[in-house]
Amino acid sequence: MNTPRNVTPSASTRRPSGPQGTQLFSADELNRLADEAGAVSDGRASVHEPVLEGTNAGLEGRRFSLRAGRQTIGRRDDNDIVIGDPSVSSAHAWIMNQQGHYVIMNTLSTNGTFVNGKRVHEATLKHGDRIRLGQAEFVFLTREPGQHSRTRSVAIAIGVVALVAVAGFAWWLF
Repeated sequence: MNTPRNVTPSASTRRPSGPQGTQLFSADELNRLADEAGAVSDGRASVHEPVLEGTNAGLEGRRFSLRAGRQTIGRRDDNDIVIGDPSVSSAHAWIMNQQGHYVIMNTLSTNGTFVNGKRVHEATLKHGDRIRLGQAEFVFLTREPGQHSRTRSVAIAIGVVALVAVAGFAWWLF
């Protein structure tokens, strides 16, 4: 019968714990551990997991995967999406999934939230929308560039089948 070994953490890995043995971590330690673990997402845009992709200098090509629920966007480290641009307010905006539609909401930021060049308090996003928070610019993607939407492909296929059926029927009549 194997007996479990008691492994005592070394002094360097021992951390303070609460009354029920819960380990305590600082915010910096949690951020470092989250960075080391990496994102669960593969960073590819999809209808179920869209992304914000940076388009201007300093953010170009950087992707932020959006998940269900509400995410905060701003300059402060405790935001879900942290943007280190000084023109972005500390708590600039929220982005929320509302019944499958993503909505961005300005949270009284100093420099405003813009969708396709128009200043907004709240806006429902669609694929390709250009978003600006202060001077930080993004594009909202629900599919990868060059990838057609499945709905469009299905519509084209149905159209082709209908055209072939009509041509076949006309040939049969004559």
